[in-house]
Order: sequence, then C-alpha cells, then structure tokens
Amino acid sequence: MPPIHATPIRLLAEQALSRTAGAPLLNGNAVELLIDASAHYDAWLAAIRGARQRVLLENYIIRNDEVGVAFRDALVERARNGVFVAVVVDWVGCLGQSRHSFWAPLRAAGGEVRVFNPPQLGQPFGWISRDHRKLLVVDGVHGFLSGVCISAKWLGDPARNVPPWRDTGVALRGPVVAELEATFAQSWRETGAVLRQFVPLPEPAAAVGDISLRLIATQPATAGMYRLDQLIASMARKTLWLTDAYFVGLTPYVQALVAAARDGVDVRLLVPGSSDIPAVASMSRSGYRPLLKAGIRVFEWNGSMLHAKTAVADGQWARVGSSNLNIASWLSNRELDVAVEDAGFADQLAAQYECDLGNATEIVLAAPRRRGSSERVRSSETRPPRIPHGGGSSGRAAAGALRIANSVGAALTNRRVLGDSSSGPLLVGTLALLTLAVVAILWPAWVGWPLGVLCGWFALNLGIRAWRLRGQRADDGD
Repeated sequence: MPPIHATPIRLLAEQALSRTAGAPLLNGNAVELLIDASAHYDAWLAAIRGARQRVLLENYIIRNDEVGVAFRDALVERARNGVFVAVVVDWVGCLGQSRHSFWAPLRAAGGEVRVFNPPQLGQPFGWISRDHRKLLVVDGVHGFLSGVCISAKWLGDPARNVPPWRDTGVALRGPVVAELEATFAQSWRETGAVLRQFVPLPEPAAAVGDISLRLIATQPATAGMYRLDQLIASMARKTLWLTDAYFVGLTPYVQALVAAARDGVDVRLLVPGSSDIPAVASMSRSGYRPLLKAGIRVFEWNGSMLHAKTAVADGQWARVGSSNLNIASWLSNRELDVAVEDAGFADQLAAQYECDLGNATEIVLAAPRRRGSSERVRSSETRPPRIPHGGGSSGRAAAGALRIANSVGAALTNRRVLGDSSSGPLLVGTLALLTLAVVAILWPAWVGWPLGVLCGWFALNLGIRAWRLRGQRADDGD
C-alpha cells in the first residue's frame, strides 16, 4: 500500500480507490473494533436504549429467539416513548425466523418494519438479490456495521459446550454516520415510501476522530467491492491477510491473489473449518490447491463457525463488513463494508488476525515423494495410503488408527495435509444427476409436473413484466 504522506503516487492511489469502490474518502471519523456477537449486542442495545430521536436498523436475519426478542422489546420501548423506529429485514434471511406476528408489538407501538424483496409477480429472478447488510444508526450520531446477524446462534450454546461464532464489526462516529443513514434511506426507499427528514440533534463541535475511511454500500450488478478487492490484491506490497466465511473465489480474483503471492506478498486466507453451509465449505476447499501451490497460506478456524469478513493489507488498509469473497456478495446482494485507511486500526485488525490463527489449523500440501527414474513423481496432493481389506475388523482398525494418527498430527502441529477435496463436488454432482436421470426414466411425471409449473411461473412473470413495460412506454408517449 502507498505511504500515508500525500505524494503523487498516494494521490493516484486515492483516485483509483475512490473510482473503483464508488466511495469518496471521509476524514475525521472514530472507529472501534467489535469482536464477536456479545460485544456487538451490548453496544447495539445500549445505543438503542439511549436513542432520543430515531433508530434505523437493517439486518439480514432477525430471529425469533431470546436475542431477537431482546432487540424487538428495546425497539418497542423506544417507539412508545416517541422515538422513530424503522427496521428493514430480508425476506429470505428471515424466512421461518421472524414472522409478521413477531413484529406486531413494534408496529402497534408506532414503529415501522419493512421486508426487502419478497416474491413479486413480474420479477421471476428477483429472489436472487438479497439485502445482506447489517447496520444500525441511532440519532444520526452512532453508527454500526458488521457481519453479525441478530440471533442467539451467534452466541453459541454453553450448555452443549458450543463456543460463540467468530465475527467482526465496527462502531462508527463522525461524518461516516451520515453516509450510513443515507445508505439505510436507500434501502428504505427500495421497500416503499422515502424516509422522512430529521432535524439534526445538537452535538459538540469538536472533531470526533482522525481516521479516514470509505463506506462501500454495494448494490446488485455494481461490483464495487469486487473491483476494490482486486485492486487491493494488486496494490499490496508486503502483506494481505483475509478472513472470509464463504470463500468461493472467482478466477480473476484468485489470479490476483496468486500474482501477489508470487511477487513476494505474504497472502493468508482464514476460513471456517466447519460451516453452517457445508456445500459452500466443500466448494471453498476445492479451490485450495491453486492457492497453496502459489505460496498462499490457508488456515481453517477450529471453532464452531467463523463468520467474519475482513481484510488487512500492509499495516495501512483494512476492510470490515458484510461482503464475502464470492459471486453472491460481489454481484448479487446489497452489502455494506467500511474500508479504513489508518495504520492504528489496521494494526488492531492484524493483531486480531494473528490471535485468530492461534485457534486455526494450517492446510498444507504433502511433500512430493521421490520415485525411481522410470517412475513419474506423483502430484504433491497425494492421497493417504490405501488400507488393505484383509482380516475384516483388522482392516477397519488400521483405517481407524490412521485417522486417529492424522488427527493427532494435525492437533500437535496445527497443520493438516490437503486431501483430494476437488473430487468431492464432482461426485456430489454425479450422484445428483444420476438420481435425476433415474427418476425421469422411471417416474417422468415427477420431473414433468415441476418443470411445467416452473415454466408456467416464469411465463406468467415475464408476461406481467412485458405488460408493465408496455404501459410505461404508453405513459411516456402521452
């Protein structure tokens, strides 16, 4: 990353970052790093309970459990005391989590709740775009953004010895809070009427802080965060440390990481060891090999779930927010991240990263085994040795002993040899297609009826959309 002082190279970098992210550099802010859900919920609830004029909350998941009820009740109490309360939740994220009845007390108290992008006629592919943002703004003064949803799942389950989910967010003050509020107003407008105007509350004139940052509020098909992630991978000179919950890198981004590593940059990727979406974890593992071969270090978190989305580069630049390193976040969802250009904050995030690696296992390639001159050297990603099947239980015992030895070795060294993970998704796809083929041959109606309903649904929606567009043209002609 370029140095802090304003050299021509620095000015060029600022211009490139602003144009790539579609976000200007905002000065004079204060940023506090929040680690894990407990710290988030304490800070969020304290801000809500202290609200004097307005509370604006936008989150992908608000669940009907003890955490969700605590937030709803805090919002109800503020609404009853004359505070304007506005909530935006995502339809898919809250499907089966918090129904209309859950929000009835808040609406009865005068609060407003809107659902982003429920199924609509005329938009057959509308469900693909989701509001994945997690933000809270109170009184235009206190702002928060994160990867944390409002759910007891993030707190773990002490009774069952399940640790909390690992997640990261920030508390913000300064000029960026007005941008956060404008971001919420945009989401509010997408779900109905425009957000009302507020009279600013009197605040001290002293500067809040000295941190410069960019608020990156991405929308479907804008790809601002995707371009920025690629640019940072190209600009990093010493270190680029990434944490991601659902890493499925596109080829251009993977190539950018590989190029950085081969140029001497210390590139690291920390991902979950066990995921709440196993299919994504499988796809993520299938992409380890080219990263490892290029010298990128890959680590898997050993806790219950790693849900953080962060990046820190060269001790000067850091990103925290809701965007994952995958096509859904980059191109389809509404996401919200903050890119901080401050050495002090970057050092905090880098220190947290090193702390996280203490609870992670590094994935490595197996060392290639030397063969005779007439034998081809196998690829470094060798499979574990095959266990003979003779002896029945003795073969199973040997296989079990091998698994135990591998597990103990990984625990002692914090390293695990990468297995043949690339074949897993292919086998799953093979079985799925084979099952579909068998069903289609033996019971064709089971495939024909759903296909007919699906085609009818798309035909209906496309027809409605064509009719609306024709009506709009007629109105424009008038």
